[in-house]
Amino acid sequence: MMKKLTMFLCLACAWMCSLQAQEAKTFFKNMPDSLSPLLTAVNRADCIDFLESKMKAEVTNRFGGKSEMTELAPDYIRIQMTPQSSWQMKLLATNDSTKVICTVSTACAPACDSDVHFYTTGWEELPASSFLTPPVMKDFLSLPDTVMDYEVRDAGEQADMLLMKADLSAKDNTLTFTFTTTDYMDKEAAEKLKPYLRRPVVYVWKEGNYELQATSNE
Repeated sequence: MMKKLTMFLCLACAWMCSLQAQEAKTFFKNMPDSLSPLLTAVNRADCIDFLESKMKAEVTNRFGGKSEMTELAPDYIRIQMTPQSSWQMKLLATNDSTKVICTVSTACAPACDSDVHFYTTGWEELPASSFLTPPVMKDFLSLPDTVMDYEVRDAGEQADMLLMKADLSAKDNTLTFTFTTTDYMDKEAAEKLKPYLRRPVVYVWKEGNYELQATSNE
């Protein structure tokens, strides 16, 4: 009886260790320094320890500034790297039960713009095009060719660069893109475009890639 109990406890322990090894925090700790220019390995480990201890997870980063881990879930992490930049990661399951890591780096100066990358769990970069077809300008801005208002057309010409903020969800497998081009335009031009702006573009992770979930003309 004791042997069976011991074997059961060993198997349970191994199972728990296996689950923990597949959590976001494990891969975050093992991230190469080349992909983490602001946070050292000690910084990353401290952030996790602080949050798990219900403490504010703020550390002094490699350049002497403050960085704070604001969210930690089994499959998700968010860090406010600087007052103007943030970083997120999400563990996503693929068709063959393996996982990939999706990261979103966002910088705001003042308009926010994000870069989305994908990696193996060993932090080897994968082609983003294999997992996501990102939004284009017309997905956010619906400006008909028939618009005759000169001020509106001029405002549309000012929106000459696509900027968008991406957000991974801690609660589900959605990835949301919000249009931010108008944040760098002058206020009057941005107001002229408001009636032609669409809602954020939402993707959902399905069968190993991000699929467009919904767009809105409102």
